[in-house]
Amino acid sequence: MLLAQTAYPLLDLFWTMLVFFGFVLWFWMIFVIFGDIFRRDDIGGWGKAGWTVLIIVLPILGSLVYLIAEGRKMGDRRQADAAAVRAAYERDVRRIATANGDAGGPTTQIAEAKRLLDQGAITQTEYESLKAKALGRSLGEPAH
Repeated sequence: MLLAQTAYPLLDLFWTMLVFFGFVLWFWMIFVIFGDIFRRDDIGGWGKAGWTVLIIVLPILGSLVYLIAEGRKMGDRRQADAAAVRAAYERDVRRIATANGDAGGPTTQIAEAKRLLDQGAITQTEYESLKAKALGRSLGEPAH
């Protein structure tokens, strides 16, 4: 029962947690703002230096001024960055897929293997192996 009789009331604990959460949130906001400032290409070095000094000298006021002045554009820049990363990823996936000989897709590869089998250039076992490879499964794996 000695533990329950502490001099730190429950509401003080909640207040401390709220203040700590606000402090973490503010630091996160500062990092996001600095990331946006230094990623921007529409302002020069002096503009970036000015925003940085304002945020360092007057942290709360400078952060609020930056969010008011650049908040919407900040979101647009983040969306554009995300779209560019997604487009680059999709472009890389297509490039890798075509570089691995998948330009025609599995249907084309299987048709080519069937043509070679019909011509007698490959055996039935080789045909099954090429077909499994084109479908992306091992030779002993059953079809779905």
